[in-house]
Amino acid sequence: MNSIESNFVPYQIALDMKSIGFDEPCFAYYKDMKGEKVLLYDSMDFDGECSAPLYQQCFRFFREKYNASPLITCYSELGNAWKYHIPNEGGEQGFNTYEEAELECLKKLIEIVKDENKRL
Repeated sequence: MNSIESNFVPYQIALDMKSIGFDEPCFAYYKDMKGEKVLLYDSMDFDGECSAPLYQQCFRFFREKYNASPLITCYSELGNAWKYHIPNEGGEQGFNTYEEAELECLKKLIEIVKDENKRL
């Protein structure tokens, strides 16, 4: 998926980011339209239920608020195997695309923040 929508995190990640304190201005938002969450970014009527941050904004949030700087790298000479690593937490590998590794890394960062027993 190589479209403008691919720059924004999915709805569930946006909700999770909101739940851990992300409240920065965003260019887009999610709105419930007949039971489906729709990404809107071409309107100034931001009355959606959840802002839609860019991936870049999410990773900046973790860097600035939690001093977390994860690394997403390719570990195959063929460029088809991706992994992420979060300092002091470890990581996972085996993703087919950079975008898959990026999404799973965000999910893990959110999980760590939600888990009061762990610290970044």
